[in-house]
Amino acid sequence: MSVSVLSPSRLLGGVSRILQVASLLILLLLLIKAAQLYLHRQWLLKALQQFPCPPSHWFFGHFQKFQQDQELQRIRKWMEMFPSACPLWLWGGKVRVLLYDPDYMKVILGRSDPKSHGSYRFLAPWIGYGLLLLNGQTWFQHRRMLTPAFHYDILKPYVALMADSVRVMLDKWEKLLGQDSPLEVFQHVSLMTLDTIMKCAFSHQGSIQVDRTSQSYIQAISDLNNLTFCNAFHQNDTIYSLTSTGRWTHRACQLAHQHTGDQVIQLRKAQLQKEGELEKVKRKKHLDFLDILLLAKMENGSILSDKDLRAEVDTFMFEGHDTTASGISWILYALAAHPKHQERCREEIHGLLGDGASITWNHLDQMPYTTMCIKEALRLYPPVPGISRELSTPVTFPDGRSLPKGITVMLSIYGLHHNPKVWPNPEVFDPSRFAPGSAQHSHAFLPFSGGSRNCIGKQFAMNELKVATALTLLRFELLPDPTRIPIPMARLVLKSKNGIHLRLRRLPNPCEDKDQL
Repeated sequence: MSVSVLSPSRLLGGVSRILQVASLLILLLLLIKAAQLYLHRQWLLKALQQFPCPPSHWFFGHFQKFQQDQELQRIRKWMEMFPSACPLWLWGGKVRVLLYDPDYMKVILGRSDPKSHGSYRFLAPWIGYGLLLLNGQTWFQHRRMLTPAFHYDILKPYVALMADSVRVMLDKWEKLLGQDSPLEVFQHVSLMTLDTIMKCAFSHQGSIQVDRTSQSYIQAISDLNNLTFCNAFHQNDTIYSLTSTGRWTHRACQLAHQHTGDQVIQLRKAQLQKEGELEKVKRKKHLDFLDILLLAKMENGSILSDKDLRAEVDTFMFEGHDTTASGISWILYALAAHPKHQERCREEIHGLLGDGASITWNHLDQMPYTTMCIKEALRLYPPVPGISRELSTPVTFPDGRSLPKGITVMLSIYGLHHNPKVWPNPEVFDPSRFAPGSAQHSHAFLPFSGGSRNCIGKQFAMNELKVATALTLLRFELLPDPTRIPIPMARLVLKSKNGIHLRLRRLPNPCEDKDQL
């Protein structure tokens, strides 16, 4: 019996043929992929031929022409060159169509297009699929379930809780005045708004503004704001998870989840296990946000899963504190930069509240000039600079231009608010734009978005902006730091590249002056 032995030369020849076949297959796949990208780009160029834009690189798009964190400056420049809308080419042949015209905004926000998966999917590991990321019927069910948490009767007693949180922050600021240096206010305001949301929506007792764990959560949210904004350049989740930035994102998500899961959800669940507590909650005329989630039943009779519960808590914890912190910080800066308007607001508030010992729901509608200044600051510095939608059907705009199904549109709220065709002299701080009786396009001012998917907590947020502004102006005179003018920076929430630094000057308390007399 003979034994066949494979010679080394035959073995190498076999390996060589396998490698050749593999190389040909890889080359074929690359050619197919290149052809797909080419055909897709040609389709996009044809679809967008009605929308001119600056020249772009075939692969790197527009990004190689702009420095990092220059998105807002770019939008303001392009608005002057390209009316209503302009395509922004990303790398790899991807494109977003920027919209900054109120008529265009009205058309898109009046539709039911889903949130853009490509733009928002990086948020899912952080906040899950709650009200912000859900689409379709599931979104509608969750929205209807949570709407009672923002009923006026629920919001009214929150004003006192908001005031308590603001006063804790202002007391901290008084202690820091002796350092005779500008104060970076955003971090302080973030802790204050987190404190407020914990008290109002999650029945938290006491103040968390001196809690190091809460400060870690604030830092995690700040990191995630930056990381998820940059994630848009990573097309593959698996590869991204292996990078140092991906691991950093994972750690920040874990920190955020520890706060919402362990300190909020589990604590409240434990409280409801106590004898008589559940019945007491059910007898309440109005439930707060967390109780609604814990007791909610969907239309099919099932309760929210732990995953859905965590997603809604994570979403509202982020949306409920970070956006308002941005709004309040930029409002304080705008008033510091415009002392005449600041003083007029202070006079109005002092006439209404006196020394500010008490502020109630009824006061909030009696400060018209302060409200005008708040709105003008929100116009200049919208807390959420942009939102996106993926067109589920073709759309035709009022000027006759159209876009096909599948295109992602980016509604630039920052661009809309700085559009000189909508707002004359848009960079000028002019509260009279919002004077009673002033005429505006219905979609010219969208700090809380618009349409059916507008911000569910917009009244809550507006109340908090008014309370924080009023009590701060009664306690301090605000002055800008001329050496560090804030540079707005586009993230999930509008931030400043170099922080928001203010000088504070303690104002005399009228009651103290009377005592001295």
